[in-house]
Formats: sequence, C-alpha cells, structure tokens
Amino acid sequence: MVIDPGHGGKDPGAIGPSGLMEKDVVLRIAKKLERKLRQELQLEPVLTRRDDRFLPLDERTAIANTQKADLFISIHANAARGRSTRGVETYVLNFATDEEAMELAAIENAVSTKKLSDLEYILYDLMRNVKYNESLALAEQVQGSIYGRLRGKYSRVKNLGVKEAPFYVLIGANMPCILVEVSFISNRDEEKRLGSDRYLEELASGIRDGIIRYMKEIGQSAGLEAVPQTLTSR
Repeated sequence: MVIDPGHGGKDPGAIGPSGLMEKDVVLRIAKKLERKLRQELQLEPVLTRRDDRFLPLDERTAIANTQKADLFISIHANAARGRSTRGVETYVLNFATDEEAMELAAIENAVSTKKLSDLEYILYDLMRNVKYNESLALAEQVQGSIYGRLRGKYSRVKNLGVKEAPFYVLIGANMPCILVEVSFISNRDEEKRLGSDRYLEELASGIRDGIIRYMKEIGQSAGLEAVPQTLTSR
C-alpha cells in the first residue's frame, strides 16, 4: 500500500495558531504508520515522500499506480476559519458532500472553488474506474478506528464522519483510496495535541486498525493479498 503524507517542501499545508505546520505533522504520522505496518503486520508500505520535499498531486497517485498498490491513504491535518472547529473526518473521491467539503477540497487542491467545479467533468469519466465501494468501506473502517482510539483517551473528540469531495490527489488512483483529515491544526487545542508524539502514535494506530478491519472485511475480493496471520488475533 502507499501512504501519502500531504504537502511538503514549498507547500506547508495548513499552519496552526502556534506555527505548527501540517506538512511536518503528517510526515511524522506517515512514518509511524509505516513502522507499525512493517513491524506488526509484515506489510510493505511505500511513502510518497520521506522528507520535506514538494511533490505534485498527480505524482502521488502515479507512485501508487506504478507500485500496483492495494490501497492509497493520503494523510492531512484539517483547517477551518472558525478556530473552535475540531474533529476527525475521512474522505472518498466523489462530488462534494456539502459546501464545507467543497471548500476543503479547494484548499487541498490549491485552486479556487470556481475552478474546482471543472473537476466534475473529469469525475464523470473516472467514476466507472474508481473502486468507490471499496474506498467507502476503507474510509468507514479508518474513521471509526481513529475515533474509537481517541475518544477514550482525549476529551472533546468529535467524529465528523465519512464525506465525499473531489480531491485531485485521489483522482486517477487504480485502487481503493481515501484522504484522512486527522484533526484541526487550526484549533489551538488540537494543534497542541498534534505536536504530541503520543497523540500522533494514537492516530497512526487508529489508521492501522482501520486497515486491519478493512482487510478482514474485504479480503481477497478487493484484490488484496491473503490477510496476514497476525491480523487474526486482533
């Protein structure tokens, strides 16, 4: 599978009130997730970037296709105009669920909302090839697992659910693909948590747990390899 830490290099992504950068946070989460998948599950994940470098959105999906990956997971930290907005949400590729989803896609795509509407024409051609049902199943498992891990250990954790939006980084993927917004870096409390190694470990573990549950649910019907024996005990 391919793990995609969002942004990087000249693109810092969202920046928190205290200056924490999205590109740095998501890279740390991605490396923690990679380690867990390798050491605990004997899987062989590939990261789209391992350091602070800029990588165009289309190249990220191209890496996944070249690697013939079974899954593509793009990791991001959210931002909102209102500093009080908080929570975890996961996206699959489709038309926007609501106006907020459309605005978020515009930010992540680095284009205006007006230009973003042009993506609809691309999506009509792509939806036949995108594994939407599998992506939705993966998103639901990952979203539920992250929320499940956080709510018992942190206060005021909000489950914003699974949503849909036309993210460029997911377009063209030949495998189930999702974009995870792990927390709101624009929220001072959640920014502080995102600066904590313990919190990032919990986020990585939540994504790992969601992958495990998805693999158990879908198994070989989604073109995955046989589920590792280590999963049967979880």
